[in-house]
Amino acid sequence: MDSLLHEPPQRIARRLRERGRRRAFFVRDASGALRASDSFLAHAAAELTSLRDFQDHEGLFLEVGAETGSLFAAAVHSTVRGQALGGVRHATYASGLDFLRDGLRLSQGMTRKSALAGLWWGGGKGVIARGADDLSEQPAYRATLYGEYGAFVSGLRGLYVTAEDAGTSPGDMAVVAPATRFATCVPPSVGGSGDPSVATAAGVLCGMRAALDASGMGGLEGKRIAMQGAGQVGSAMIGQLLEAGVANIRVGEVSGVRREAVLDRFGGSPVEVVAEDPDEPGVLAAPCDVLAPNALGGVLGPKMIPHVRARMVCGAANNQLVDTGRDGRALSERGILFVPEIVTNRMGVVHCANEQYGTPKHDPAVERHLSDGWEHAIGPVVRRVLARAESDGVPPVEAANALADEAASRPHPLWPGRGAAILRSLVEERWHER
Repeated sequence: MDSLLHEPPQRIARRLRERGRRRAFFVRDASGALRASDSFLAHAAAELTSLRDFQDHEGLFLEVGAETGSLFAAAVHSTVRGQALGGVRHATYASGLDFLRDGLRLSQGMTRKSALAGLWWGGGKGVIARGADDLSEQPAYRATLYGEYGAFVSGLRGLYVTAEDAGTSPGDMAVVAPATRFATCVPPSVGGSGDPSVATAAGVLCGMRAALDASGMGGLEGKRIAMQGAGQVGSAMIGQLLEAGVANIRVGEVSGVRREAVLDRFGGSPVEVVAEDPDEPGVLAAPCDVLAPNALGGVLGPKMIPHVRARMVCGAANNQLVDTGRDGRALSERGILFVPEIVTNRMGVVHCANEQYGTPKHDPAVERHLSDGWEHAIGPVVRRVLARAESDGVPPVEAANALADEAASRPHPLWPGRGAAILRSLVEERWHER
């Protein structure tokens, strides 16, 4: 099975079942090597460790849905600060390598995001491979799918805590919640905090304000904004930017339905909406003061960066840079200030992080992240990142990652080593054979 990871996720699921398995794992052993649950996965383990996105991850867990045959994965980057928390992404992947790489990359981002936010959580990410036949759009099938996914999360016994992410809706989380108590960002109907989109947009604006001020560019008033993506977060951001008095907003969006929704909501305002082609620079090339990438990640790399005409990049999308080192330097060399999203787009995880302790309407544990009076708030952390970047002579993304990794190395004050103990027990009890 040397080419296992190069096959589509659906075929990998079938291959596992042909071997009499519904589960598999890759975990880091005491020597730091990645160990596979079965000998036939040894080559896949070696291939995973060669990936740029594999960064000392503690483990990867896979399960095949009993009825749907869909492939689920949970990437656990770090449990040093607490349980590995991160949303579940439901998307189409050409290969198992793409499928697992998404989980690896995003889970490390969650470790760093939570650490910079002062949260006692580690970093993880769930991934569900969308089938080629797209049965997931059928309500009955989708309910079965997310029920299976919830059971998968339960089987990990709290090592990983799931939440909503791209391709997953609040309704899906309402299905997940009865299947596992290790879920957050669930709807109010099942006791959760609800949609964090407005808070996420507010957090990005906090980052914009702090970066503009720290770099001597003034405030948001009168600024020209270019925005890629007008989903729930992007739409909320448009309203907040208009309230802040920006001069104009140019919005690029691939979905015609969303373009119409923006025009209906903000007609008569200085908002221009254009069709976006993901393969073309589009709105990324718009002359502006602030560019806000709010769609999926990986939009800023060698192909697109030469077209960027913004003074500053600050958006809500995860993993905006294709390669943080290379592309962070490329932006800096062009005099473009990149504000790392692991600082600014934290409010989704903040909104949900302490949901198990109840959800007051005006939660001070949430609102303090949008203030200037707390050391871990977005504004102070942005200023600290930019100061570190200047003092170390590195791009802001490198400074943010360094600060995050330092914070991520501090063990949970009440439950140090708890995640590692759960992981060991899953391996020792041969979780993959159940």
